Amino acid sequence: MTIASGSTLEQRAAEARRQLDVHVREMVAWHFDPATGCPFWLDFAADLDFDPRERIHGYADLKVLGHFQDEWLRGGPIRRWVPKGLADRPLYVFETGGSTGLPKSRVNIEDFQLDYELFSETLSDETFPKGADWLMLGPTGPRRLRLAIEHLAQHRGGASFHVDLDPRWVNKLIKAGKHQEMHLYKEHVIDQGLKILRAHDSVRCLFTTPKLLEALCEKISLAKAGISGIFCGGTEMNAQFHRFAREELVPGIDFVPTYGNTLMGLACHKPFELIENYEITYYPPAPRAVFELVDPDDFERTVDYGETGRVLLTTLTREFFMPRFLERDEGERAEPIEPYPWDGVTNLRLFGRLESSVVVGVY
Repeated sequence: MTIASGSTLEQRAAEARRQLDVHVREMVAWHFDPATGCPFWLDFAADLDFDPRERIHGYADLKVLGHFQDEWLRGGPIRRWVPKGLADRPLYVFETGGSTGLPKSRVNIEDFQLDYELFSETLSDETFPKGADWLMLGPTGPRRLRLAIEHLAQHRGGASFHVDLDPRWVNKLIKAGKHQEMHLYKEHVIDQGLKILRAHDSVRCLFTTPKLLEALCEKISLAKAGISGIFCGGTEMNAQFHRFAREELVPGIDFVPTYGNTLMGLACHKPFELIENYEITYYPPAPRAVFELVDPDDFERTVDYGETGRVLLTTLTREFFMPRFLERDEGERAEPIEPYPWDGVTNLRLFGRLESSVVVGVY
């Protein structure tokens, strides 16, 4: 979202809301147009007693469509999600982690590339040097993360090295109580990463998860190995780990927390110099995605700033329209800030009522 500089934060926030409403109208017009929309939303509209293109004038009006249901993305046919306006383009199919049942699938064409190109603009060229190579030590397989990190590296002029990592196997081992086998698998993954770092001194940038970063740092000094920037995300990313990473695990290395998933894209963290007590606040890539923090007992009520709420995610791209989806996460509603004049979420964590049913594994 491009907003003119020189205005007050309040003015910038108002302009961001205006641009979001314009974007919502454009995306609704695209996805519900018989010439460009996808079969799912065209079939959905056929059962309504109104035309979404006429009823929806902005973000607040998306309520008339109800809540996007988790089960809609579990199972096929996958092409019901391909907009007719993009039907001639090559497709990627990415899955969620599968920690809460049958994995959800999302069609991608170039969304994941655009998301990571936008994120690239927030990285320091000093600590994430252009032309440097990357190590991606995280979940691979059907997730978009593997290709997304590779594209990020390529976009910045480098190449990306990868390991094989199946988090679903880790989750199975945890559920079965096979902790020794899980430990051996983790050691196997870390060993692959160490081999890459020792063989390729061009690797300056690293993506990994909190648990894997800690395991890697038990084996090697990443600073001595030449790593200058670490991009890190996962369920275990909290203020306590943030402090631990910056002060003990990787002091002197640029440490960039992030929150992303297959359905949303990639959220940016509040700049480190603006935070207090290492708490982490994430801001979505508006207007392509929007966070709303809602009362867990009344999904129609947006909580106040500083109040705890469940994350209600809306994704708005030409490839994927997902209005008002209840995520498995909760946190405190965060106020707009200068770099990101729209709502964010602080202290993101697993939704308390789901803790007993979700295994986070390598995340």
